[in-house]
Amino acid sequence: MRDQRMNQHGKVREAVSEAYSRAVRAPSEGGHPCCAPTQKGVVVKLAGYTREELDALPPEAVINSFGCGNPLAFSEVRESDVVLDLGSGAGIDILLAGKKVGPSGWVIGIDMTDEMIEKARENIRRSGLTNVEVRKGIIEELPVESSSVDWVISNCVINLSPEKPRVFAEIARVLKPGGRMLVSDIVVDSLPDRLREDRGLYSSCIAGAISETEYLAGLRRAGLAEVEVRERIVYDAAQLEAFVGSELGDGEPGSCGCGGTMADGSSAAEIAGSIVGKVWSAKVFARKPMP
Repeated sequence: MRDQRMNQHGKVREAVSEAYSRAVRAPSEGGHPCCAPTQKGVVVKLAGYTREELDALPPEAVINSFGCGNPLAFSEVRESDVVLDLGSGAGIDILLAGKKVGPSGWVIGIDMTDEMIEKARENIRRSGLTNVEVRKGIIEELPVESSSVDWVISNCVINLSPEKPRVFAEIARVLKPGGRMLVSDIVVDSLPDRLREDRGLYSSCIAGAISETEYLAGLRRAGLAEVEVRERIVYDAAQLEAFVGSELGDGEPGSCGCGGTMADGSSAAEIAGSIVGKVWSAKVFARKPMP
């Protein structure tokens, strides 16, 4: 049974990685997974990034961003801090973090998709920053030393994990005592089973998301304290239609398209209408207790 579960988890990760590989190979063609309407840069602007922040970054980092919030906005990241980004993608947040922590700080991005890692490293080179690196790995088993980072950030990634309790435990492991977490992520309330089972909607950050209550409880079970939601962005029907439509093909669950249908004939607009008020981005904070 355990081997069967592990195999299933591996298939989920493989499908998600392929969706993001497809997206970064052709970002201008609308092949965007997760939280990403097809217009370049729309989501990152909606998600709390300022024009000044975006203009200071390599354009490729912005175009290939699939986030749902700016985890660094209003955070207390300071110079000399060590910051870890779970699912760093093309690098928008690690580049912003690199500017915040300065030359005496360090930023580590973790991603499992080769194309994303290559794109992030290219963007790091273009930025001129020398205090930022990207490591290949999965967020359920971080290639990072225990008690070594001041901040864990993440942007619309943990919802994609098939093993969220392991992710929460890893966050607790790598944080220094007193270290903090601030992540932006998608949470859902009472999602219908037929949507839970759609592979495309998993990559679009909806089908794999858990409730806000479950999310906070999971962090507490991992040993983190001061767990709270600091900000919420509840998505309207148009935004949800963009999420869903980015991954629906023409009647084929899990095929990447734009504005297609599910196998039962449901359109992106119909799906969006059925989940309005049930899907939002939450900015979640937690702290690792001092011994």
